Amino acid sequence: MAILLALVSMCSTLIGGLVAVRIGERKRLVLGLAAGLMLGVVAFDLLPEALEQDTRVALGVPVPILGAVVGFFTVHILEKGVALHSGHEDEFGAHHHDFATVGLLAASGLVFHSFLDGLGIGFGFQAGSAVGFAVALAVISHDFADGFNTFTITTLYGNARRRGIILLVADAVAPVLGAVVGTLVKVPEQLVGMYLGYFAGFLLYLATADILPEAHAGKPSTWPLLCTLAGVCFMLAVTALSH
Repeated sequence: MAILLALVSMCSTLIGGLVAVRIGERKRLVLGLAAGLMLGVVAFDLLPEALEQDTRVALGVPVPILGAVVGFFTVHILEKGVALHSGHEDEFGAHHHDFATVGLLAASGLVFHSFLDGLGIGFGFQAGSAVGFAVALAVISHDFADGFNTFTITTLYGNARRRGIILLVADAVAPVLGAVVGTLVKVPEQLVGMYLGYFAGFLLYLATADILPEAHAGKPSTWPLLCTLAGVCFMLAVTALSH
């Protein structure tokens, strides 16, 4: 049952990615929606789950929060270290070819997150059918956003559409593999919680420092802002329904 529901999650991911492919020409709206979805994933999904799974405190701060700070500065240092981010929104589209690395890293993180989603489904069914179905519902609901973001982030950072589609497929298959592994092995909750915090910081930087400025660059418009709010509200609704 866990693997079957993971296959449904795979379809949800592919649908989200295909939506991003189809409306890719409406760049600012797509980016506004992607940023909202990412912020919603960070605030309503990644951080709460990270804090639940890893309750350790270091230097008076929860370890997942420290991980989020490290993740935030990882991508910031990566961008600055290779002199790729100009800091001027109107020049955002003129990326050096190495800037594609940032997109690949971010998309790969989403793929790994989807793998962890699959693990969650497998572990949930180990705890009981009711828990497994609840976890699967949450995963299926937000994997649409994962698929959308995987393709959007990959291509936004200068990668070819083919790479975006390859990573989209990888993101779709990841929860199925995770569900298989989740029926066989046990991953320490603290390790998973620390990673989720780290990845939350990674996504937070991309959403606020890169994607939102690009979504609102150029001619002023309320539509990108509305798309951002819609993305956040969508993830809030998904979280509410999954609980």
